[in-house]
Amino acid sequence: MPYVITDLCSDTKDRACVSVCPVNCIYEDDAQLYIHPDECIDCGACEPECPVSAIFSDDTVPPERETSARLNREIFESATPPGPPRQ
Repeated sequence: MPYVITDLCSDTKDRACVSVCPVNCIYEDDAQLYIHPDECIDCGACEPECPVSAIFSDDTVPPERETSARLNREIFESATPPGPPRQ
């Protein structure tokens, strides 16, 4: 299962996860960072780097974060997907 970034990242965007991702599958919009579900290789390198514990394996997302996890998947199907992370 791919990893997802939940709304706990909203307005934080620390980007520590970006630097450890071996496949560059983390993207950004104005609100937060997102992991592309088709590009994620499930390595888990990003999860321990998140200072706000916003990253979960898709199958371990807490119920109260499921809506934002679903958004993480659906945003890449939208007309305006997130772009590369800003530096």
